[in-house]
Amino acid sequence: MDLLTVAAARYGSWLPRISEFYGIIIWMFHEEHYPPHFHAEYGEHWVRINIETLAPLDRGFPRRQLRMVREWAALHQEELVANWHKAQTPESLDKIEPLP
Repeated sequence: MDLLTVAAARYGSWLPRISEFYGIIIWMFHEEHYPPHFHAEYGEHWVRINIETLAPLDRGFPRRQLRMVREWAALHQEELVANWHKAQTPESLDKIEPLP
């Protein structure tokens, strides 16, 4: 079972998907710890990305997919910050357009 499936079963609506593109799933936990970040999953690989710096907080994510995630995040940084603030409450998160 992949990480997202396990987390979704455990956390339910507290784990909303906010985008998906090229086999990469982007999601954000509610009431998550600092620094502000989001999660990306590609197959069995996952990474947390700092929203302010776009730096990965974990290693082992495929380089090409990491580049796409960071490119996407740079295009949607303001929306990610807004979702981070919403995620600190039970408020629903907004979907964000995928990478074209």
